[in-house]
Amino acid sequence: MDIKAVVLAAGKGTRMKSVTTPKVLHQIMGKTLLGYVLDNVKNFASEQFVIVGHHAEEVEKFVKDNYSNAHTVLQSPQLGTGHAVSMVCPALVDYDGLVIILCGDTPLIKEETLRKFVEFHNESMSDLTVMSTIFENPTGYGRIIRSEDNKLECIVEQKDATDAQKAIKEVNAGIYCLNWKKFKAAFGDLKTNNAQGEYYLTDIISWGKSQNLNVNAYILEDSDQIYGINSRLNLAEATKMMNKRNLEKYMTEGVTIVDVNSTWISEDTVIGQDTIIYPSTYIEGKNVIGKNCKIGPCAHLRGDVEVLDNVKIGNFVEVKKAKISSNTNVGHLSYIGDAELGERVNIGAGTITANYNPLTKTKTKTILKDDVKIGSNSVLVAPVTVEDGANVGAGAVITKNVPAWALALTRAPLKILENWVRKRK
Repeated sequence: MDIKAVVLAAGKGTRMKSVTTPKVLHQIMGKTLLGYVLDNVKNFASEQFVIVGHHAEEVEKFVKDNYSNAHTVLQSPQLGTGHAVSMVCPALVDYDGLVIILCGDTPLIKEETLRKFVEFHNESMSDLTVMSTIFENPTGYGRIIRSEDNKLECIVEQKDATDAQKAIKEVNAGIYCLNWKKFKAAFGDLKTNNAQGEYYLTDIISWGKSQNLNVNAYILEDSDQIYGINSRLNLAEATKMMNKRNLEKYMTEGVTIVDVNSTWISEDTVIGQDTIIYPSTYIEGKNVIGKNCKIGPCAHLRGDVEVLDNVKIGNFVEVKKAKISSNTNVGHLSYIGDAELGERVNIGAGTITANYNPLTKTKTKTILKDDVKIGSNSVLVAPVTVEDGANVGAGAVITKNVPAWALALTRAPLKILENWVRKRK
């Protein structure tokens, strides 16, 4: 059965205290919260609808620029989560398949979890399945209310819950799977008789029960995955949680992380076996790192970096949008951006690829072919190509292409004034 996804991303995120950035576009290791959610549904949902509201133009641009099968739907005014989902009803008027509903501020949810959730829905022959989890401190979450025979009855929001209901530890994870054809009518029947005066998405459960539809709850054991971001404190905590699981995955796959407390690696980075990541290294965005590499300490990979096997990226090196071929060494205190480095290249300490033109505001590429040697404190002013085997002397500023096996120098002649110091004492 076909699956479509609806992602709720219209909220203002008041507690984020941000003037310019909507909550769902805040980032964890170079990737937006909304990006994590969309990436986790795009491989099994044929189409994604993102409900936008606060800072709608920014969110729309992000979706349009990055996701070909995702569409934005404006919710204005914003009258609650049930009202938000109802915004897709015109687009799905004749749709007969499954709809999975998620929140755009839960970046820790895994694709594997969502697939298992849908499998449970199908195997249980459910018309609606809500994901739940157990929290020792459930404050702020809607409570899962079950009947005496342990069947799902309804969800009660924190502000509407009685004291007895507030003591319940099973909470709503905010993710739903429903047979759209059977439930689309629910969105026209929702009421606002609650403390918030809003149309609650959770009320579709009671509606389904009233229609004698099969309603179930799927308990997620790993409650960390539905951790929501509502403040900068939540953002920092989610970042730590995500990094911990990323590092554990890499170490399990044969990567050495020297210091897990100071190393940060994005989940969209692929790292080969026997690579060593030294302390205080920060790797964000999408990257591929080969086998038997040494990265850091204090290195920064900013995304779109491809590192082949047996590469060393030294202390205080920054790399961005670059390919570094096998057996190449990038010495400490260097910047490699918008560049392509061949095999067996040696980059001396303090080398800069000057890739940005501040007048045209464009970036251009530096290409170093195989066996090139760059002396320390050199500047390679892009666009520039250094052909195979060429050497660049220390302290050079390279503004023209260098032919193969040549030596390029821009060094002023050395002058020595004997006894200059003694005469001035």
